[in-house]
Amino acid sequence: MSEYIFKLPDLGEGLVEAEIAEWMVKVGDVVNEEDPIGAMLTDKAAVELTAPVSGRVLSLAGELGDMVAVGAPLIVFATEGEQADETAQASAEPATETPAIPEAKNLKDEQPAEQARPGKVLTSPSIRQAAREAGIDLSLVSGSGPRGRIVKSDLESFMAGQGDATAKQASPSDHITEIKVVGLRRKIAERMTEANREIPHFAYVEEIDITALESLRQHLNGQKAPSEDKLTLLPFIGLALARVLKQFPQCNALYDRDKNTISQYTAVHLGVATQTPNGLKVPVVRHSESCSLNDLASEIRRVSTAARENTAKREELMGSTITITSLGKQGGIASTPVINMPEVAIIGVNKAVQRPVVVDGRVEVRLMMNLSSSFDHRFVDGYDGAMMIQALKGMLEQPATIFISG
Repeated sequence: MSEYIFKLPDLGEGLVEAEIAEWMVKVGDVVNEEDPIGAMLTDKAAVELTAPVSGRVLSLAGELGDMVAVGAPLIVFATEGEQADETAQASAEPATETPAIPEAKNLKDEQPAEQARPGKVLTSPSIRQAAREAGIDLSLVSGSGPRGRIVKSDLESFMAGQGDATAKQASPSDHITEIKVVGLRRKIAERMTEANREIPHFAYVEEIDITALESLRQHLNGQKAPSEDKLTLLPFIGLALARVLKQFPQCNALYDRDKNTISQYTAVHLGVATQTPNGLKVPVVRHSESCSLNDLASEIRRVSTAARENTAKREELMGSTITITSLGKQGGIASTPVINMPEVAIIGVNKAVQRPVVVDGRVEVRLMMNLSSSFDHRFVDGYDGAMMIQALKGMLEQPATIFISG
């Protein structure tokens, strides 16, 4: 029997370390070559790793949330037979040689090639993470997928049933759940802290009368077939924003701290803040200024769904020049959105409510909605930020102007 040391491979983009996002094995487990063994989190994506050899796990590099340097030992395997001979031969070679490293692949809900083994749970890393956060042992969940693979609906059904049972047995005693901040949640915390520390936020809130806009939205939806997706307010706001930013390029910009330069864009790569089971992500609709209303609606829906289902490509989660964030019906009256670095502006959409409003000296019931915006006051003057929001307000209150080119 010999030991095989699997070192953290180079995950690309010049990264020197990565965070342990998930262990799919534990010390003592016996794995086959190409079995999934864990996932590492970089600044851009989660990467799943597979076993380079068959053997028994002797040791793991650390716990969830720990950082591991590229080239450092990640897992030590005990191997036998032919593999042991190969390992011994490899160890006899010059020290510059390292064991073969399996190709890292982006974390997706893919069907694994291996056959299910007793005690081996087949599922995706995102479902494993959701189960871990909910404190659920996946070995207790029945899988309805191929070879007993656990799919999202299986976990949801199990959680629903467990919730019913827990409700019946609940006691009034206090209970504290300690959750380690790891993975994407840790990355979000770091980025939010950095943005709040580095950027002097200038907040500006304005109310918008969207009565006419809502009437147009309902009219256009009424012309759609029952099978077609209906328009929400978001693509109207995104399209209007893309039109307005032509006049305010200083708001459609990125700040490079290392070069100390501001890059203003003519293209509007619209970030759409999206809540997912794994935390907040910002998928991007590229060149939204060139989209029609329906195209923009379709792209917002597509990238948001991909982010929630953990199938978004790496390039779809980076490169935005300005971000829209909305909590839908939970949007509240006003908010102070945190700028998505290295951008310099973010637009927050609050909920729409009917309110009595004075119009031409008369009190009328109108559909009102607030826009809560934040700007990087180092590069966007208060006057310019306010003027941009006022121009956006004008378009949304007179929605026909959104579709007038110029």
